[in-house]
Amino acid sequence: MEGLYKVLVILLAYLIGSIPTSVWVGKIFYGVDVRDYGSGNAGATNAMRTLGAKAGIPVFIIDMLKGYLAVRLLYLTHFYIPETGLFVDFQLYLGLAAMFGHIFPVFAGFRGGKGVATLSGVVFALHPYAALFVLLIWAVTLLIFRYVSLSSMIAGFSFPAILIFVYRTQYPSLVIFAFTLAALMLFTHQKNIERLMRGQEKKFKINKNKTIENKT
Repeated sequence: MEGLYKVLVILLAYLIGSIPTSVWVGKIFYGVDVRDYGSGNAGATNAMRTLGAKAGIPVFIIDMLKGYLAVRLLYLTHFYIPETGLFVDFQLYLGLAAMFGHIFPVFAGFRGGKGVATLSGVVFALHPYAALFVLLIWAVTLLIFRYVSLSSMIAGFSFPAILIFVYRTQYPSLVIFAFTLAALMLFTHQKNIERLMRGQEKKFKINKNKTIENKT
């Protein structure tokens, strides 16, 4: 029964990650599917770009909460003592499940977002101090280059570096997990990388109102 319970909790984390916030917000309040516009992505950035800040900001917050709450599902279990590595490992499983849920959501035909906001929530739940460093790096990079995709990838790779060199974490599995998340950022941003190399990636700007763009 213990093994089945673990599987069910991980499945719940995946289902939380699968909540397609931008898709539901777009359809319910604007009558559109954000995946048909802008970058074609079901994430907070595309919601901000196509539906405006009034939709994009809540979408980002909710997507971030998905990752945070999924990791916190750990406290529904009583299998691990906090000081052990196994405690950390189960948190990682939950975070990874939420990430896959966001990228491949069962509630939206497995066409989700790139996982940046959900990843932020996962990182805050796992290591809030490292998360603040990552957020600072993301913000500074965005201010300098104005590309959300580039900022997200740089921030993603900064996470394992911060764990290793700043906090000298005692959990190798956490570092491996951080590198896995960084690799996921590369995987989900392949088209952005191509556009960056061609000089066709759009720079970020906040739209206060809905500005539907054709899918690119």
